[in-house]
Amino acid sequence: QVQLVESGGGLVQAGGSLSLSCTASGSIFRINDMGWYRQAPGKQRELVAIISSNFLTDYADSVKGRFAISRDNAKNTVYLQMNSLKPEDTAVYYCEADLLRVAGQYRPNVYWGQGTQVTVSS
Repeated sequence: QVQLVESGGGLVQAGGSLSLSCTASGSIFRINDMGWYRQAPGKQRELVAIISSNFLTDYADSVKGRFAISRDNAKNTVYLQMNSLKPEDTAVYYCEADLLRVAGQYRPNVYWGQGTQVTVSS
């Protein structure tokens, strides 16, 4: 069993900050990429930020300069620091992990967290 547990969502006023975290647990041999996605009601899920096992990162243009993704490989945890939040950042944020459950696994599996609500008021 592999489980991703998220925390840190909530309600914040525009210009404020929130920090999200997501920890993977269970049968894990190695985690490759981890990332954060978000989805607003009626809209497609979009990539916010990703980070590789060797700490290479990429961000959506809409959050560059405001958000920062990081990870702690020893803790199987990924973080998302969100600063200068805007109302358009309001969405459910999902943690994603691309991982190998056992040694010798050919194709990695993708796991998702349950999602955490981030609401930014004007």
